[in-house]
Amino acid sequence: MSLLSRRQTVGLVLLVLAWGINWPVMKVTLREMGPLYFRALTMFGGALVLALYFRSRGLRLLPRGWSEWRAVVVLGLPNILGWHALSIIGVAQLPAGRAATLGFTMPVWTVLLSVLFYREKLTGRLLVGVLAVLAGITLLLWNELAQIAGRPAGIAWMQGAAFSWALGTIWMRRAHLSMPAETLVVWMMVLASMALWPLALWLEPPQQWHFSAPVWASLVWSVFINYGLAQVIWFALVRVLPPTTSAMSVMAVPMVGILSAPFVIGEWPHWQDLAAMVCVVVAIGAVLLRRD
Repeated sequence: MSLLSRRQTVGLVLLVLAWGINWPVMKVTLREMGPLYFRALTMFGGALVLALYFRSRGLRLLPRGWSEWRAVVVLGLPNILGWHALSIIGVAQLPAGRAATLGFTMPVWTVLLSVLFYREKLTGRLLVGVLAVLAGITLLLWNELAQIAGRPAGIAWMQGAAFSWALGTIWMRRAHLSMPAETLVVWMMVLASMALWPLALWLEPPQQWHFSAPVWASLVWSVFINYGLAQVIWFALVRVLPPTTSAMSVMAVPMVGILSAPFVIGEWPHWQDLAAMVCVVVAIGAVLLRRD
């Protein structure tokens, strides 16, 4: 694993902090806003921010022909719509750190799906990873069922989101794209937000658009930091970092989510959350770390 430059290290730290802190920040917004309304609004705003930035860099932003538009739709269903819609429902029902831990099991499911459907080799380390993830999920499910106001369904939503992201990752790796990745992401976000608006109107109560100052701050964070700055950093890093290095970086995100939640929203983790986080770290390490 190659050493990172100082600029890459700073970018990676900023990315992990942005993605990690975003989990409790989302909980701030959900106190006054429906989850689907929140995703539709911030995703569309983030897509506009990214489009303006990428346009200023001279990138082509309009897909060409049926094949490119089909890629936007097909890849956007699991990668953007599935992950973001299911995960925000899970966040609404679970503590922020717990939702982050469950969501970032997706590297393990990516490898497992590759074995089951794409004939990749089944290894002992993959079995260790799957068992560690199942142990973590069991710990959190046990804690949720033990609470009078527990929300075990939230665990199912988050695992559905992780599965969706894993499936989208596999499809993305096998796609033959003729457009810039930035163009693909912007349009996936635009179309996903357009799909979320009617779902929000249908499934959620009418939204009141009078928010407190913390909610407005969290909306600004979501648009400019989570969907804006973090995506720009990720695109810059993914081009220069080895795949294992970029994949391993996500391991720190749920840790940041758990550790920042007490300061952002006053949610303190239970011992089950910390134990489950260790299980997820072991699982991701088992499937992503390479032997020397």
